[in-house]
Amino acid sequence: MFAATRLSVVDAPLVRIHSECFTGETVSSVRCDCGYQLAEAMRLMQEEGRGVIVYLRQEGRGIGLLEKLKAYNLQDQGHDTVDANLLLNHPADARTYGSASAILADLGVAKLRLLTNNADKIRQLRERGGRRLDIVCHVPMLPRWWAGGASPQLSYLRHLGLDQTVMSEADKYLRTKAERMGHMLAVDTASAITIPRTPTRALYSQDV
Repeated sequence: MFAATRLSVVDAPLVRIHSECFTGETVSSVRCDCGYQLAEAMRLMQEEGRGVIVYLRQEGRGIGLLEKLKAYNLQDQGHDTVDANLLLNHPADARTYGSASAILADLGVAKLRLLTNNADKIRQLRERGGRRLDIVCHVPMLPRWWAGGASPQLSYLRHLGLDQTVMSEADKYLRTKAERMGHMLAVDTASAITIPRTPTRALYSQDV
């Protein structure tokens, strides 16, 4: 999709708007893919020689670390991440991206390629950014363990070796994202998540 726009990397840099995740980034929990996404975003930007990471203090989809740990306890009882948040009287996702839009505007980023699978993030940024922010396409965040290949550059997962068996715990989280939160990931209901869903241009139209 990006190639079709004929914009250079300078015109539309990669941007990752990332919500803080102590458990995934610092202690390498495999209950989510947050640490992986941050490391992968940095790797992709390093390859291109530029990019922007906006790091937001929105732990646990906006509910905070303590409440997130309570949600983990509910997940141990069989609930998925959405139901765990709801049972604690929180929204499934309480995050907002108005501050991210303002930060990008302050940095002078007018056009970008957004590293995300989250359609709601795209919609919120378009609403908040208005004409100041042109998301020319989204770039899917693809778990490398789906392909079964290791990547020594990703220090976050160095000790896991991107093993598919180990990362099956994160796959449960990704399945919930796809099935219940509308993330742009294709799900093989017979087994595991397989490939990213094809991006849709409807996400970038003024009607969204």
